Amino acid sequence: MNSFPLHLLRHGAPLHPGLMLGWSDDAPTTEGISACVRQVADLDVERLATSDLQRCSLTASAIGDGRHLPVESDPRWRELDFGAWDGLPASAIDPDAIGRFWNDPDLHPPPEGERWAALVDRIGAAIAGLAPCPTLVVTHGGAMRAALHILCGIPLPQLWAFDLPYGALLSLDVWPGTPRAARIKRLRA
Repeated sequence: MNSFPLHLLRHGAPLHPGLMLGWSDDAPTTEGISACVRQVADLDVERLATSDLQRCSLTASAIGDGRHLPVESDPRWRELDFGAWDGLPASAIDPDAIGRFWNDPDLHPPPEGERWAALVDRIGAAIAGLAPCPTLVVTHGGAMRAALHILCGIPLPQLWAFDLPYGALLSLDVWPGTPRAARIKRLRA
């Protein structure tokens, strides 16, 4: 089977940066949306999907409007649910607790939050549901890291080495139906 290009775009800067924004529905800034539209201007895509949270969906709508491309909203592309920490600055969270989380988000998830394995399962299902055509997904940093884990087999500790600032674009070639069968084509911040 042939490969297809999968482009993952992290949403633009939110109105309230510096917070643990998991499922909090913070809007993106106008500048953040514009930066994302410019970031993907040279991409040739047939399908546009997005997390249902507005920091992604508003960005995807701006991209889709400019290309006359419908936007498919899919909540599976959401960020990790930070539970009781959602919406808080990291400085407001017990340093030992957040340190344990960053070291092992599966063993030490946020209180009332989601485990890393649940995010990986959710993103795996979203990837499996993609048609094998050039696709752009507007999503979140955690979802992009989960996709790298699923598609490229990158272990969790190494995933934190990838700098994925707001508006970062990760382009992959994906071979459907084959585990760990993707190649990173480009990471553009």
